[in-house]
Amino acid sequence: MGVAVDWLDAYRAGDIEAILDLHADDAVVHCGCYGAQTITGREAIRAYWIERLRRCPAGTLDDLNPSDHGTVISYLTSTGVMSAVLAFDTSGRIKVLDCSPLP
Repeated sequence: MGVAVDWLDAYRAGDIEAILDLHADDAVVHCGCYGAQTITGREAIRAYWIERLRRCPAGTLDDLNPSDHGTVISYLTSTGVMSAVLAFDTSGRIKVLDCSPLP
């Protein structure tokens, strides 16, 4: 769960390099925030985060829980509460990130 907090801290700080360092080299991002998207590859994930930081900066932590698939974290943004499920590889880096607004 510590990586999830580090991820949110990097997101809140707008630190793209720190965000990317938390992701595995073969990470996949599934985003349902502005229409369903699947992002793969380091440069595509970088471009996703540049746009994400511009459109929807993260605010405070709402909730944090372990799950069967990794960690579920919810946080406030200017557009409402978002939820992210982070699954990790064996080295503790984010392998899969699934995010979407909470209903």
